[in-house]
Amino acid sequence: MILLGFDIGSSSVKASLVEAESGQCVASGFYPKQEAPIISHQTGWAEQDPEMWWKYAQAALKEAVSKLPSDKGLSTNDIAAIGISYQMHGLVCVDKDQKVLRPAIIWCDSRAVPYGEEAYRALGEDYCRTHYLNSPGNFTAAKLAWVKANEPELYARIDKIMLPGDYIAMRLTGEAVTTVSGLSEGILWDFKEGTPAYALLEHYGIDPSLLCETKPTFGIQGTVTREAAELLGIPAGIPVSYRAGDQPNNALSLGVLHAGEIASTAGTSGVVYGVIDQVANDPLSRVNPFAHVNYTPSDPRLGVLLCINGTGILNSWMHRHVAPDLTYAQMNDEAAQAPIGSAGVSILPFGNGAERMLCNEERGCSVHGLSFTQHTRAHLLRAAQEGIVFSFMYGIEIMQQMGLHVTTIHAGNANMFLSPIFRETLAGVSGATILLHDTDGAAGAAKGAGIGAGIYKTPEEAFQTLKTLATIRPDHQSEYREAYNRWKAILQS
Repeated sequence: MILLGFDIGSSSVKASLVEAESGQCVASGFYPKQEAPIISHQTGWAEQDPEMWWKYAQAALKEAVSKLPSDKGLSTNDIAAIGISYQMHGLVCVDKDQKVLRPAIIWCDSRAVPYGEEAYRALGEDYCRTHYLNSPGNFTAAKLAWVKANEPELYARIDKIMLPGDYIAMRLTGEAVTTVSGLSEGILWDFKEGTPAYALLEHYGIDPSLLCETKPTFGIQGTVTREAAELLGIPAGIPVSYRAGDQPNNALSLGVLHAGEIASTAGTSGVVYGVIDQVANDPLSRVNPFAHVNYTPSDPRLGVLLCINGTGILNSWMHRHVAPDLTYAQMNDEAAQAPIGSAGVSILPFGNGAERMLCNEERGCSVHGLSFTQHTRAHLLRAAQEGIVFSFMYGIEIMQQMGLHVTTIHAGNANMFLSPIFRETLAGVSGATILLHDTDGAAGAAKGAGIGAGIYKTPEEAFQTLKTLATIRPDHQSEYREAYNRWKAILQS
């Protein structure tokens, strides 16, 4: 029995085939092999054609199927369920024939900011935070308000609006549905009322009928049509039984479901996604709470999302301009020659634009405490990694004010988490144990499908075979906290 997971990213689409019994990914593929195009007609705009995602999904699955191991006797006839992970906060508009009306406005498009800010003021900041847990900001609801204001003729033809994952599910099943988790990421869910965000929709003059029917995150959301089956080369009737945005799904992929657990990534930018068991918000909206994959009104689980722009991009800048003669592994080795705290050198890593965590302030990257007679390249290399970690810790402290009591940080063994200094600093300053796992979003979506289809009785059963590659326990905590406090004082000065 095989579980199929799709990960619909803005760069590519990945398909993974997971053997249900062993929990192991037996084959995967992705497309395109170069980064997918993003349409940008104006500064701050970012759009993609949803039909492109659908074609990429077909190509990715074809590659994955071609890699199925011959000795296991597996084929597409063994696919028992399908799960979908997708880029968050996008807007797809379709007409009554389920045809796309315009390119999707994707997550990194910033044109709707004024519409979100106006609603935040008009409805009241306290109202928005207590009902939606966020400012309407630049999320899906505000993007739809932009379409209504600027493309009224097109808006009048909209039958349903949906997220990128909802669109791919619709192409698979012919059914336009979504989830509470999905609505919450678009600021289209009212946590206080337990309904769609009717007050926000009314403020924008948007008919609530444009929203898709909600289905459980885990559960049968539709079955593959004959038309889709022919395009994908799979049997018709396979259930689509899970969908979630990429960050909630990444957390699921790492087995992060309970309060006090954190899922983290650290590529070009960095993400900290912590789970809390109460409905709460940050008064300054520096982090964004959404309904996690296992959220229910009676047993709330929120995923609190922190995104930091200046993370791995700082380390790659150091590689290009400070240590071009070294590999990343050699940079780690050289950085290890400097002591914890980098002998007083501190780096603020915010050189990749405005940071939401800093109330959208653009602080830039800066180096502090550097002595030309005492410090070397090793101190700079270590201070860069420590500065990235300390920005994570600054965000975690915001989450702690919302009720997060961090115990464990889960991460994939990739990007900055390949660095021993990065891992040890994060464990030391947070006091949490770090678990590094071998998984990815598409494989996690496949297991999510297994949960939704009842193949796994519980999420714990689905992830009992998750491989832990390394465990990093906190050490030298007082030294790391001293360095962090010095760094924080500089940030707050």
